[in-house]
Amino acid sequence: MDENAGQKNSPAYRLAALDTDFLLGASMRGVRLQIEYEKAEERLRAWGVRSTIVVFGSARALPRGSGDEAASKAALFPGAVPRPGDQSAHWYEEARRFARIASERGGALRPRDSVRDNVIATGGGPGIMEAANRGASEAGALSIGFNIGLPHEQEPNAYSTPDLTFQFHYFAVRKFHFAMRANALVVFPGGFGTIDELFELLTLMQSAKMPIIPIVLVEKSYWTRVINFSTLVEEEMIAQADLNLFSYADDAEGAWRELVRRGLNTGPRPPGYPSIMISHDAI
Repeated sequence: MDENAGQKNSPAYRLAALDTDFLLGASMRGVRLQIEYEKAEERLRAWGVRSTIVVFGSARALPRGSGDEAASKAALFPGAVPRPGDQSAHWYEEARRFARIASERGGALRPRDSVRDNVIATGGGPGIMEAANRGASEAGALSIGFNIGLPHEQEPNAYSTPDLTFQFHYFAVRKFHFAMRANALVVFPGGFGTIDELFELLTLMQSAKMPIIPIVLVEKSYWTRVINFSTLVEEEMIAQADLNLFSYADDAEGAWRELVRRGLNTGPRPPGYPSIMISHDAI
């Protein structure tokens, strides 16, 4: 009889690094946040990704404007209704075209000293995310998919670079990775998630927590109907100057021209942190 079986089988005796009950407990939340950040960071550094162009937009805009979820390479979450129609197809194709243009012209295809700049980064799922990863893939470039684990799991699309396709539990860590390397942000029509991500970066820029980067909203007629920015100014909730944090375009070429006009960096993300900040790598 193994007289110390009780001791060896006790949860207390498990190696801490292999004890999932312990690692998934409340006391280890800070550690989980750290390792979720570090895993993606390690791989991005290994692939030489220094800066990104982030593309946001609806998961429901399927290729060819199909109302059939099977037309996508990544499944919608259960209960989500695809947005059929020509306009949906237009947004998908323009996101695809933009990512191809940005990959070809922005530096992602021309690494310098094994460092890549302006790599396309998306949320990794279907719709506009799939379209952008697809366009980058068609250009022969790397692209990143920052997926998020949801109650009904989001499936990664088939076009992000496999070794740069991540899954996060914490929205906060995912948003951090979106922000920390971004040289630019291009936002196609979308819903709650898209708007949340847009305002996250606008707030960071407005509050000087990150440098000013070009932000372009594609399809002005959509965005001016969905968000009345002028009312925010009229009600003195934001300053008139805050409207200069972004501009509009109506197609892929227009979005690229706006990024260039607004000073898109073709190297590392530009400096611009306040002097009071402890580290220039804070965000």
